[in-house]
Amino acid sequence: MRYLIAVAVITAALSAPAVAALPNSVTFTSIDSVGRWIANYRAKPDPMRLPAMVRALSQIGAFKEPEAAGVYVGFIAGVIGANPGKAEELVGKMITVAPAEHWVIVRAIAYSNHPDWKGLLRKFADRMPLRQVMIDKYLDGKLATLDEIPLEKKKLTLWDKVRGHFQREHDTKVAEEALEQSPELLDTLWGYYFATGSYRPIGRIVSLLPWSNDRDSVDKLTVGNMAKYTLATNAARDNDLLDMLRRVSKREPKNVASELNEIVEAAETMQTTRLRKDALASIEELKRKGPGSKRDISNWGQIGQGALALGCIAAAATGHIEFGLPCVIGGAASSAALSYWNNQQ
Repeated sequence: MRYLIAVAVITAALSAPAVAALPNSVTFTSIDSVGRWIANYRAKPDPMRLPAMVRALSQIGAFKEPEAAGVYVGFIAGVIGANPGKAEELVGKMITVAPAEHWVIVRAIAYSNHPDWKGLLRKFADRMPLRQVMIDKYLDGKLATLDEIPLEKKKLTLWDKVRGHFQREHDTKVAEEALEQSPELLDTLWGYYFATGSYRPIGRIVSLLPWSNDRDSVDKLTVGNMAKYTLATNAARDNDLLDMLRRVSKREPKNVASELNEIVEAAETMQTTRLRKDALASIEELKRKGPGSKRDISNWGQIGQGALALGCIAAAATGHIEFGLPCVIGGAASSAALSYWNNQQ
């Protein structure tokens, strides 16, 4: 099944040993070198190296597929948000990438939580004409910022549908994405954390944990377990994150606290393999006989590709992308891996 390779990639990537801190003079010549710098950024922040990283990723082709670029968008957003006084200079240097890739900069600014992110977008809009529609939608509130993206798309009631006939488009805030259906947003949250070490993105990931026990939706069950695995495997090698999860578990509702306690224990004892096996069993059981589950795996591409993107990028961030699966960062990496898995069924 497709989800097996996705979970295997995530687990293998995030179980890699931590790499030593890199000097600021590192040259961005590959996804591996970029990933190592991102993984160690918080040990020695150097925001002015960000434009060089973005240009390198552009040359490598890492921005061609949005679903595989989430961690980079999140990281760029985090650096911009954490350095408001340098944001204008950073954006000015990053904007030299190809116009087709300006979407990365626009989204990162909108996701940055910069106190004047709208002002930044307006200031640079003339230099990104290809993304004017995207910029206008963010400015008008028709595209959601990272904090505003809902966990799942709202299910319209009859009244919502009736009201929609009488409500003009500009009066309605449009959220075109949801964590439930866009797993690359999980990558984005991790990218923001890598840049800042803040609880803001971790809090959103934690809010997904109840889905790890969902018994009706394969999508939710998969994303919930992706959140659980990434928290456990990262916490096993990040003491700050582990302490953060310990603290937050004391004030979360019982259903979330129990998941956090399990994550903390798995991180402390390096028992993430057990979490993986339990998740695979629950996903398989739901697909086989759960009510309302999605049994047509050929329609599971979006979740599968998002999961693969997360795993591939996490592998790069730890410097370990050699684990024998067809997982090449950039381009059609996720599609290639899914095709490979299909051929093995």
